[in-house]
Amino acid sequence: MSSHYVYDKDNFRFRKQSRSPKAVVLRILKYFLASVSLAILYYMVFALFFSTDKERRLKAENRMYEKMYPEMEQKQKLLEDVVSGLEVKDNMIYNDLFQTDIVSLGSESSHFLSGSDSLEASDITRHSESLYAPMRGKAREIDDTFMEIFKMLASSRADSLPPLEFPIKNLTYTSFGASVGDKINPFYKVKVRHEGLDLIAPAGTPVCASADGVVSAVQRSAKGLGNVVSVDHGNGYVTRYAHLSGIKVGRGRRVSKGSVLGEVGMSGNSFAPHLHYEIWKDTVAMDPVNFFFSSVTPEEYSAMLLLSASAGQSMD
Repeated sequence: MSSHYVYDKDNFRFRKQSRSPKAVVLRILKYFLASVSLAILYYMVFALFFSTDKERRLKAENRMYEKMYPEMEQKQKLLEDVVSGLEVKDNMIYNDLFQTDIVSLGSESSHFLSGSDSLEASDITRHSESLYAPMRGKAREIDDTFMEIFKMLASSRADSLPPLEFPIKNLTYTSFGASVGDKINPFYKVKVRHEGLDLIAPAGTPVCASADGVVSAVQRSAKGLGNVVSVDHGNGYVTRYAHLSGIKVGRGRRVSKGSVLGEVGMSGNSFAPHLHYEIWKDTVAMDPVNFFFSSVTPEEYSAMLLLSASAGQSMD
């Protein structure tokens, strides 16, 4: 117990006054709470009006991310569109070669399993069991597709496979012109249907058969496609080589892949020396670019697709 002196105004003297332990504790607690309150107030004022180096750095990063977000959103949308376009193109190529749609494996489990580090094992097990039956169905579908391909290959002769080689040796993607589609005619300046692929090469460059087959037609003309050689490869595949300056084969002749059929020229209605190359499957014009993927690297093939699709004017 502590004591202190107080002045007694009635008796005009100092008298001794004792403090109880409870009063001392309350007094200490009062000062403690006041100190804590002042400390909190000081911290709030400091945090409100002043920033640490780390906070300033984080605020600057947030402002930068706010500016970058719209641009990143646009890039993401562009990438999604590119991926969608590649999927469509991939299905077109697959369909051209195997006459069936590509099997889609889907991505049903990707979003669920993306947080697998925080999932219970029982949840993953139940989710896997729910996907088992659909995956078995897709596996059977893939097996059936492969069986159809194997049957097609087994029933095909070695000389009746799709034409997968370049008709001009040492061809690069820079030689690719307009492909199949509605293109501007260089002479009439109107859009007309273009049934083949323009391959730019110097006059006199050898033109070779893109696969084994039999020469089904030879046409010599000063109009249209000019001098043309057609080769039947079996299984409904026919290739045509147009605007030739010279023809080295005759109708009915059996040719092998790489056999010289003629030379690049500009016979008929040709704007400049080039080879107009067509691939037909069961009387339907195919895009020849879809058949070149095995002859080049993926980077070169992408460049070929871009050039052939973006060319708006044909050369014939």
